[in-house]
Amino acid sequence: MEVQLFGIHKSRDTRAALRFFAERRIRTHFVDLTVRAASPGELRRFVQKFGAPALVDRESRHFKERGLGTAIYGDEKWLQLLADDPLLLKMPLVRHGSQLTVGAAEDTWKSWIARGEAR
Repeated sequence: MEVQLFGIHKSRDTRAALRFFAERRIRTHFVDLTVRAASPGELRRFVQKFGAPALVDRESRHFKERGLGTAIYGDEKWLQLLADDPLLLKMPLVRHGSQLTVGAAEDTWKSWIARGEAR
């Protein structure tokens, strides 16, 4: 099996996730969000599971520069903003089949490997 990972190379958590899977010889399909943004349909999977606010990196400099600190939007508005500006995303977004994680989630990734799902 293969893990799909959405992120950017400048993100420390994205680099750590890539290293985590590489060290365990897990095939990884990396989608660099600075080259190709995730489609709204792909992001919708994560929004349905976690809700849009969980995907927004409110601590990032980019979020603060955009002046979104006081923004109160519904899931659809956040989804559109995240699709248009992927630097607002909490990274990495990792998908393995129907299993999804947002941010660094090594414990979850280890459980996938322990169950033999990611090989």
